[in-house]
Amino acid sequence: MLLIIIAIVYLGSKLDFIYMPIQVMISAVLVPLLLAAFFYYLLRPAVDFLERRKLNRTLAILLLYLVMLIVAIAFFAGVWPPLQAQMVNLLQNIPNLLDMLNVKLSELAKNQQLAFLSLEKIDYNKVTEYVNTGVTMLANSISGLISLLSNFAIALFTFPIILYYMLKDGQRFGITLAKLFPRRYRGEALRTVREIDNVLNNYIVGRVIVNVALGILMLIGFWILGLPYALLLTVIAVIMNFIPIFGAIISAIPIVLIGLIEAPYIGIWSLVIILAAQQIQDNLISPYVFGKTLDIHPVTTILLILGSGKIFGIIGMLLIVPVYMILKILGKKLFQLLIKPNWERPGREEKT
Repeated sequence: MLLIIIAIVYLGSKLDFIYMPIQVMISAVLVPLLLAAFFYYLLRPAVDFLERRKLNRTLAILLLYLVMLIVAIAFFAGVWPPLQAQMVNLLQNIPNLLDMLNVKLSELAKNQQLAFLSLEKIDYNKVTEYVNTGVTMLANSISGLISLLSNFAIALFTFPIILYYMLKDGQRFGITLAKLFPRRYRGEALRTVREIDNVLNNYIVGRVIVNVALGILMLIGFWILGLPYALLLTVIAVIMNFIPIFGAIISAIPIVLIGLIEAPYIGIWSLVIILAAQQIQDNLISPYVFGKTLDIHPVTTILLILGSGKIFGIIGMLLIVPVYMILKILGKKLFQLLIKPNWERPGREEKT
């Protein structure tokens, strides 16, 4: 059966008139569905709390929508103008920043106090070239993100509708899905759906809490330090930190480089702030928020992110951890139900 499914998918990918409409449909539905699922897990605890307080579930959802509207208006009135100004200013000043970086690196190479590092042996033209490539990629990513949001305007208007019905009828999804299975497996199917739901809820809510806490710590440190583009760089760091391990490394590079361009001590202290915030996140906040719900080895996480990033890009890096957790639960359940009983069944020789 598995080989037949793979063969059908492969043959369908070779037939454009079959494959392309399916791909277009999935790409059109995927973004609003993912946005709705993300906010579903964020808002569901509040909806359940209001419902326990004897408020009608529909009214509770509409009340939260009103709160979200107020927050969105406050964001676009207070946060978005300086954020947009920093974004435009950074994109316009990239050539000047690269020239200033080359000058700073040359000054560091001539510094007698750093002679033991043998900085004069480094080919700074190559370093500048690599940095130029990286900054260009970052600028393209920011520009691509802006155009992406513009292209997904329809999705941004449709996902609240999907979210409303998910919040209103989401509790019935597990029961409806369990009814698709044979009667003897329905109880286990329902428990599996609830386990997946619990894992996704803990991961999404926990990741948001951890990232917001990290962003607050970094922003306070950057403001005290006087780092240019502090708000924009913090927002980028918070978004990139949704990618485990690699997100923190990728977001730290532009922060340290811009700090070095401003002044060497700002670059060094920016790195210290990042490391300190990461240590607080990893050792204090994350264990308290996640507990033992994320039972994934760091090596497994690295391999998953590398593989998904190579195949699916940044979207794959963002989604691979929750997808892996779902597949892990399904794999364990299938093994316990279908393979383990036959695996441990005594053979004919043992019976005799």
